[in-house]
Amino acid sequence: MLDLAWTEIALILLVALVVIGPKDLPHAIKGIAEFIRKARRMAGEFQVHVDEMMRETKLDEVKRQIDEVRQGAYEMKRQFEDEIDRDRDIARSFSDPFADSPTGTTGSPPPAATPAPAALAPAPAAVAPPDPARPAEDDPPAFVPPGTAKRDTA
Repeated sequence: MLDLAWTEIALILLVALVVIGPKDLPHAIKGIAEFIRKARRMAGEFQVHVDEMMRETKLDEVKRQIDEVRQGAYEMKRQFEDEIDRDRDIARSFSDPFADSPTGTTGSPPPAATPAPAALAPAPAAVAPPDPARPAEDDPPAFVPPGTAKRDTA
């Protein structure tokens, strides 16, 4: 702040006493003190307003970031649904069972069954009929995922 030593303050007071006079000096000091109080109060209010603007700016920035994350998550969810459930069969299976029924409140007929695309249809499992000459521990299980069945090389 102001780096004033006692000697400098005493010199200022002596000049003020000579210039203002002993009769009006208390009123002048009171006025100066009041001015300093008002200046400090105004500086404090200004600081409060600056802090509030900074807080609002940060909140706006955080809100903008949250909105961006939400939009990105929604877009990613939509892309994921488009890749996994192109014909929306899975989504319909989790929807309200009474909403699409003919006796439901919507009055709309049930959706027509659409055949699954060939790329999404499960491939038939290549399971050979059991050979009575082979031991039982070598028999394939009841369900063999496609492409994992053992092939006899003999």
